[in-house]
Amino acid sequence: METRIAQIGIIVENRDSVEKLNSILHDYGEYIIGRMGIPYHKRHISVISVILDAPMDVISALSGKLGMLPHVSTKTVYSKISTVGSDDLSNK
Repeated sequence: METRIAQIGIIVENRDSVEKLNSILHDYGEYIIGRMGIPYHKRHISVISVILDAPMDVISALSGKLGMLPHVSTKTVYSKISTVGSDDLSNK
């Protein structure tokens, strides 16, 4: 299956959405390479970066679900390199 590396940038403006956000991320855990969250106390927001290795439709579905949460904004960046299977690096 063709996959891409992608980064989803997430801004959470209200902590009421955090439980549902974490539940959605848990559902996509098999595709998540890493995750970093940074609370920005001065502005009362959190900024989260999620890195994925997944098919394009999975990345789009996850980003869409997260972006539909109240007080949550997302932006997704895709790598230009796609691979077939997680170990195929021949497309460098």
